[in-house]
Amino acid sequence: MSLIRLVAAICVISFPVLAEAKPPLREVKEIDNELYYIAIANEISEYCPSISGRRLKAIGVMWDLRSKANKLGYSDKEIRAYVDSDSEKDRMRAKGESYLAQNGVSYENPKTFCALGKKEIERNSAIGVYLRAN
Repeated sequence: MSLIRLVAAICVISFPVLAEAKPPLREVKEIDNELYYIAIANEISEYCPSISGRRLKAIGVMWDLRSKANKLGYSDKEIRAYVDSDSEKDRMRAKGESYLAQNGVSYENPKTFCALGKKEIERNSAIGVYLRAN
């Protein structure tokens, strides 16, 4: 078999494997972003006594995200590894703290969490849909 035919045969055989390669879940924006929004909303509800989290809504969305990930070919084991990963938690926390700081939130002043939470609720933003004013 000539070298060209051998390379062509290898390409044909390996193409389906390459086509099925999945990116890490952190790169699947429709999943990673939604988890980020839920995490920010949860942080706001934890620090602001006048705002609560819409936990049942968040739980329902998380089940939907799991289903989406499964449909994209991710196993429950892969999903669990992503959600439980300390490095992913650290990445998400850093991203969230940056967002909070950019919006004037200070952990020393819970009122700043309330101000951001009210703004997100009023805008009906991706974060605000997971919050409710008490």
